[in-house]
Amino acid sequence: MSLRVAHIAAADAALSQLLLNQLRHLREAGYRVAGISARGPHAGELDRAGIEFYEIPVKRTFGPLGDLRALIALYRVLRRERFDIIHTHTPKGGLLGQYAALLARVPLRVHTIHGLYFPGFMRPEQRWMYVWLERITLAFSHHNFSQNPEDIPVAIDERIVRADRLQHVGNGISLRRFDRARFSARDRTAIRAELGYGERDLVVGMVGRLVEEKGYREAFEAARIVASRVPEARFAFVGGFEQKADAIQPDALAAHGIDRVAQFLGHRDDVDRIYAALDVFMLPSHREGFPRALMEAAAMGLPCVATNVRGCRQTVDDGGNGLLVPARDAPALASALERLLRSPAERVRMGAAGRAKALAEFDEARVIDDILEAYDRLASERGLTEQRRGLLRRAIEVWDGIWT
Repeated sequence: MSLRVAHIAAADAALSQLLLNQLRHLREAGYRVAGISARGPHAGELDRAGIEFYEIPVKRTFGPLGDLRALIALYRVLRRERFDIIHTHTPKGGLLGQYAALLARVPLRVHTIHGLYFPGFMRPEQRWMYVWLERITLAFSHHNFSQNPEDIPVAIDERIVRADRLQHVGNGISLRRFDRARFSARDRTAIRAELGYGERDLVVGMVGRLVEEKGYREAFEAARIVASRVPEARFAFVGGFEQKADAIQPDALAAHGIDRVAQFLGHRDDVDRIYAALDVFMLPSHREGFPRALMEAAAMGLPCVATNVRGCRQTVDDGGNGLLVPARDAPALASALERLLRSPAERVRMGAAGRAKALAEFDEARVIDDILEAYDRLASERGLTEQRRGLLRRAIEVWDGIWT
């Protein structure tokens, strides 16, 4: 019987949009794979892919009573289903998942650090709380993956996790899907027409959650500046509206005076088609872990303008496949965008460099292979062979019988 592994996150979007290919590959490698999260609009993608899905009542925001209910529900799922490995993601998924798995005596507990929240701009009076939250989350994990190499020394120095339990795996995307060669010149023209753009328009795009920390305020101001200088400039913002304190509102374009040159495209499942219609991509985030949107844009051969923060600088080589600008600096962002919009040759050169960088560094197949290798090694080290695993399960069942 195959080892059972459950990936746990707060939202089903993380499982479907970030992890679905990984779950498929794990299944193909012989693992019995499941996803656990709140059920939302993306859970159907897991169902259609044939991935087992277990719903728990968890929210992304923290609340004592709601989190306790989610912890109890998650514990019951893990104890009932007898997973051999749990792999947690996102802050809430990590905290609840690790402790529910500890209580349910799951033999192997793994976590992925998608990006530590506190490095960078956070004030000291806030920082300590997030450091302790990370320490508490990973206190009982057996192994941890880090997507960003900059997080590794920070996690070790802050005593969040021991060095021997931390492994850099990077991040990756489907290089087959995000390949501009899939789209002909006719396809590009048709997509642009569908979005309302003509052949002479120069289109700058941005993909990301519609919250302020993604840098939308600076993006809107930069769009206003660029549009006054480059009449052909147009702007497309892809992402769903959210219910958060720093959420971007639907009237933001009009409020910034750019509603004639910019549009919200909403959440899109066809972002590869959107990239094919763009001339330049931007991501002026205040904070990132290892941004998929920049990897996707680079793989699609787009020159990228991003902020010089952790994650973005791992994805964009300044002067290579794009330009880096200071965070929260709309004039600098506007200058970089104007430079690329006025230079077709530079856009072509940087786009080619981006595709080459993606091929060399952003292949999700390599990331998945590294995780599979770690699973196999850790399972072997912890004695999760078929015979040992059967004995362990019988012992757990006896132990549960004493207390139930």
